[in-house]
Amino acid sequence: MEILQFNPKVEIPIMEYFYSLQGEGYYAGRPAYFIRLAGCNVGCSWCDVKESWEAKTEQVQTINTVVHKCVTSNTNFVVITGGEPAMYDISFLVKALKEKKIEVAIETSGAYKLIGEIDWYCFSPKKFKFPIEEAYQKANELKVIISNKSDLRWAEKHADKVNKNCILYMQPEWGKRNEITPLIIQYVKQNNKWNISIQTHKYLNIP
Repeated sequence: MEILQFNPKVEIPIMEYFYSLQGEGYYAGRPAYFIRLAGCNVGCSWCDVKESWEAKTEQVQTINTVVHKCVTSNTNFVVITGGEPAMYDISFLVKALKEKKIEVAIETSGAYKLIGEIDWYCFSPKKFKFPIEEAYQKANELKVIISNKSDLRWAEKHADKVNKNCILYMQPEWGKRNEITPLIIQYVKQNNKWNISIQTHKYLNIP
């Protein structure tokens, strides 16, 4: 991965940004402007945005440009995702968005200390890079991707560590959804602290 040189006070590496609907988890169905940061070293085998893993110099954009895009979309909700967005100092980006009265969420593996005061912390742990303790404390929602039966036990280990107000979700891995969704349904019915998250944006064929 290229080592980027940029000033986080005014710049951030962006793979893409777009206005759509949140497809997963607690805010599913809510209109949201997505800011997908470039760069990730977590390396999930089932990642559906592998093109976000490498961050390049030409992807660095000014924070003012990104915030302007958000404001002109008329959104009141931004989701910062990746890649792995917590790899970077996002505090200046978040501050600029909040100054425009925009609510900010992050979707993160929890592998890095968060720099920035966000409104909603979606914690989606990965087996390839362990989360830090802060993630369990900050999590507003825990979203565990389930691709096989053993992942159910793995999900419970994380659920045991999150704060008492965290909302728990199991989400079928998209490529195995037909096989794994019935298993999750059965499990959640027997363990009703959990909810099911599905990737509604993929069923709706939107970004």
